[in-house]
Amino acid sequence: MLPRLEVVRRLRPIDLVAPGDRRADAAAGGIVPLPALAPYVAATAEVRERSWLALHLAGHRIGAEVRDGSVSMTLTRGHGTRELRSRRFHRAADPTELGISLTGTHVTAWTREAGRWVARARHDLREVVDTRDEEALAGLRVELPAWGGVAGPFGQLGLRDVRFVTREDGTPLRTDGLVWLTATSAGPGFFDTAHTSVWRLDPASLDVAHSADLFFRRPDRAGVFGDHATHLVHTGDGWLVATSTWGDFEQPTTRAGRRTPAGLRVTLAETDTDVLRGTHVLDTRELPLPTDGLDSIATWDPHLVRRDGEWLVGFVSARRFFDFHPALAGGTMLADLRLLGAATDRTATEGTTLVDVDGRLVVLASDGRDSRRGQRARFPAYDRTMTDIGTLDAPYPTNLPWPTLARLDDGWLMVTFDGRPAGGKLLGYGTHGDLVVMRSV
Repeated sequence: MLPRLEVVRRLRPIDLVAPGDRRADAAAGGIVPLPALAPYVAATAEVRERSWLALHLAGHRIGAEVRDGSVSMTLTRGHGTRELRSRRFHRAADPTELGISLTGTHVTAWTREAGRWVARARHDLREVVDTRDEEALAGLRVELPAWGGVAGPFGQLGLRDVRFVTREDGTPLRTDGLVWLTATSAGPGFFDTAHTSVWRLDPASLDVAHSADLFFRRPDRAGVFGDHATHLVHTGDGWLVATSTWGDFEQPTTRAGRRTPAGLRVTLAETDTDVLRGTHVLDTRELPLPTDGLDSIATWDPHLVRRDGEWLVGFVSARRFFDFHPALAGGTMLADLRLLGAATDRTATEGTTLVDVDGRLVVLASDGRDSRRGQRARFPAYDRTMTDIGTLDAPYPTNLPWPTLARLDDGWLMVTFDGRPAGGKLLGYGTHGDLVVMRSV
């Protein structure tokens, strides 16, 4: 069906402050404006005898400090200050820089040690201030030490949930020989610290460069969210942006995930703005995905292709967290889709992706290592009825890598990811992964 693929490169861009959009003068200290479209910002400064950074948001000062190698955060409103310090992870080893980041509702204090950023303190601000309020974000300010620093939008600890930016027919969008990717930019923690980013990929050198960040307004909630697991489709005169509402999805507090909110779903934005470059907040509406008979509590991972006058949408349906499987819907309009099939025998399979293989549309997915015996660590392939027709012959990285695959001039190119974490032990799951690039042989 498809030739064998082999790994040809691994990449891991890590930036607290996104490159190319640094807004604070490195030579100036004090409190300076840092207006933000979304609650995803960061600042860094050189560590001296006593170093500090702070964000000022809606009357609150949220500070990070390193003194004698110990890192703490402070929350101040009016005359009241509360100090926060991790009992296990506050001690930094020869730090050279201090950092502070806001990602969603989470603020994190960082130190750069041996050339790597390590999280030393973290706090959820939900009970303190509404970090997603657009008016408050417009008035955001950053406090730098006297010797200055840099500040701007938050970058990423890793990249995952990778998709090619495509045309409606599913072919990858190409500009001056480059192809484009959307990815989930991993934040310092679980899914509610991440956001969607856009990257340029050179198929010859396999280098990537950050190009854009996308954030979303929900149809039923106020504020700006870092929703992700996104597919970006060029329609000829505009863009469709299908994404999953992971931006406020909390880590389950029980094995069954009973305290994790259901209702995770797919939204759709339409715009004629150039979303390949810059930072954008997009208005969305729900993309109604049919789950008749699937006992579904949530959907995610959209992938859209228009073929022969019909839209086809691959997605994931969950029976509970985390028990999920791939599905396929179709219809002449995205607002009126019918279920074409679902691989309900799967329990840990996602990354549903539609690929043209010699004129035949094939549905690919990823069987995680938590799947049933015989369905683990592989990339299954299905037809349009979601009948299993084989597997993709490719190495299977750690975690749940997606089969993001496209035919280019010289063969097949696959860009996926693994589960390698970053940022230190304080952060737990969600800081992955490396980009893993494969070619056909």
